[in-house]
Amino acid sequence: MRAITLSGSGGPEVLTMREVPRPVPSTDELLVRVHASGVNRADVLQRRGRYAAPPGAPRDIPGLEFAGVVEALGRADLPWGVGDRIMGIVAGGGYAEYLTLPAEHAIPIPAGWAFAEAAAVPEAFVTAHDALIRCADLRDDEHVLIHAVGSGVGTAMVQLARAAGATVAGTSRTPDKLERARTLGLQHPVLVKQRFQPPRDLCDWAHVIGDLVGGHYLPGSLAAAAPRGRIVVVGLTAGRVAEVDLGMLLTKRLSLIGTVLRSRSRQEKTEVIDSFSRAVLPLFAAGQLVPVLDRVFPATAAAAAHAYMEQNRTFGSIVLSWEGDDAPAST
Repeated sequence: MRAITLSGSGGPEVLTMREVPRPVPSTDELLVRVHASGVNRADVLQRRGRYAAPPGAPRDIPGLEFAGVVEALGRADLPWGVGDRIMGIVAGGGYAEYLTLPAEHAIPIPAGWAFAEAAAVPEAFVTAHDALIRCADLRDDEHVLIHAVGSGVGTAMVQLARAAGATVAGTSRTPDKLERARTLGLQHPVLVKQRFQPPRDLCDWAHVIGDLVGGHYLPGSLAAAAPRGRIVVVGLTAGRVAEVDLGMLLTKRLSLIGTVLRSRSRQEKTEVIDSFSRAVLPLFAAGQLVPVLDRVFPATAAAAAHAYMEQNRTFGSIVLSWEGDDAPAST
């Protein structure tokens, strides 16, 4: 099969297409023919040598999410059939024509969706649902602040928070992204120029903060958090180190929560995916949530897709198509 592999650590040029052995499913796995692969910040960090694949994942084939068709079953009694359209998250190996995953980690693709739309959903929406609902226990009368609201996970968080009945604020360095996020339910846009410092009306305001940035955003998040607020750190694009006012943490009785999906155990991922499938898929069917797709690149242009992501111009998700579609997609 063809796969996009890492020839080393560095810029987008280290991504190379080559032939590799096709994986063989174990007895409790599915073999999937991939039609579209999601591109994520974690892939960029892995390419730069800053985010190693966890044990058991391919070391030189990045990719954390996919959409495709079941090609074969590890055994006949698994609850899927050959030809079923599925999407999902993997710990690595998503940039390939075929992959294997545990049968219990597969998610059905909603009827009528293109593969590119489906590939934009798993990492963004599973992560967002796990962070806001499972980790932070978001309630319908609460206020939510989302950093990097125009990112893939950010656009998913906005929609999930609004579907839950929460009031939503969000930050971005780009005015256009804030305007586009309004169409998804953003009610209080906050433009960040240098460091995030909440405007006066958002101080002590947020019951839940979804932080996809980390680093120097954390002090501002502490100021924005309401008493007994929950700050969930999901991303570290601004760095791994932050100065924390422990006095504010204690006085407000805040909870600071860190979360990551990639390194979780198989059973933990099964629980997260089951929760997502039960709670979130029906919201797509009801029209309360939509995939947010910025652009689709052909798989042969993976380097260009990474370069595009590093320009920080994206709104929503970037997807690689193994069917060769490189046309821009609407949100």
